[in-house]
Amino acid sequence: MFGRNESIIKIGDGRPPIIFNPDFFVEKLRHERPEAFTELVLSNITRLIHLPGAEFSQLLDEEPKMPNATAAGGFFRSFNFLKRKDKGVVFGMPLTEEGIAQIYQLIVFLSKNLHVEGLFRVPGNSLRQQTLREQLNSGADIDFSSGDFHPNDVATLLKSFLGELPEPLLTQRHLHAHLKITELSLFDDLGNKTSLPDKERQIEALQLLLMLLPTANRSLLKLLLDLLYHTAKQQHKNRMSAHNLALMFAPHVIWPNNMNATDLQENLKKLNSGMAFLIKHSQKIFRAPVYLREHARLQFADTSMIHSKDDLELLSVGGSPFMSAWKRSAARVRSDSDSHAEEALRELYRHVTHHMPNSAKKKKLIRQLGKQSTPGTPVSENTTPTSKKHARSRSFGGLIKVRSLSLLQMITHK
Repeated sequence: MFGRNESIIKIGDGRPPIIFNPDFFVEKLRHERPEAFTELVLSNITRLIHLPGAEFSQLLDEEPKMPNATAAGGFFRSFNFLKRKDKGVVFGMPLTEEGIAQIYQLIVFLSKNLHVEGLFRVPGNSLRQQTLREQLNSGADIDFSSGDFHPNDVATLLKSFLGELPEPLLTQRHLHAHLKITELSLFDDLGNKTSLPDKERQIEALQLLLMLLPTANRSLLKLLLDLLYHTAKQQHKNRMSAHNLALMFAPHVIWPNNMNATDLQENLKKLNSGMAFLIKHSQKIFRAPVYLREHARLQFADTSMIHSKDDLELLSVGGSPFMSAWKRSAARVRSDSDSHAEEALRELYRHVTHHMPNSAKKKKLIRQLGKQSTPGTPVSENTTPTSKKHARSRSFGGLIKVRSLSLLQMITHK
């Protein structure tokens, strides 16, 4: 099974297929330069949502080590671990790749029975569920073709598995960030906050936050949300909308274990709506934002790896299928690096002008952006763009990290 954002490039000479993953260099940065990766993700999260010291420090906690997990992680290896069926108890235990490989059998079966009315709402038979649980805990390959189990049995058991995890799938430490994301809203023409949700910023914030999840949690969350997304697409048959599914799964995926009844009641609407949003936008939230992809790609611009679908053109028989395309790509990396910096500054300028209320701070930010502008970057009439030579004198990483991120930090504390 391959991730939703991956595609397979076939080769006609008998060699194994090449998997194109647009987030390849993001994952490479995560595993080879974890500190730089975490700093990059966190700086962009704080640009979008305000997290006080205690809530921010929770995101800095070290990712727990998974038993038998390699440094590459599930996403980096394109879910190949799902083929494993090593024995071991999975219910009530911390997430492992072996456990996910077992539970994946339930997900595959349910994906073939999305038409069942009331799926995930109608409870299954308790005796059949117990039998299925024991088989999964023993590491068995389940023969669903026998007809011994009804889809409602399997759906109920999947919820039980999630509910018995030591902590919610989205983890305790990410709770406050998820609550803040549900509060992101649009601004009117006068810069006043409205009650309309800012879906684009919510998706971007989730893309970043989910990158900080432990690898096993993120892998299972991707599989689960993909299942629920396709379940909701068939709501005309199963009567289960994204909202209905959110009510079924929010207690197992996002509700914290240690929240008292009063706090839970106050945040119940946000938690349930946040779960519905995850389901509706599950096909987008596991992609890295474009600027993060480009930043990661430039960190490895001097490597000899092929990293673009355009670079995997199949040439005529008798020549290397990649050489000429890679040469073009290498030249393009050198010429594109400056334009990425310029685009980032233009995006920052648009954010300031369209989303910040009119104030002295806004004017100050626009003046500072004008000093860093390049040809094509909008500036106010009173600012004078710096020379082209000066604007291109810094690398993308240096320019964005030193100037743009500092400005973005000012925005988040306006």
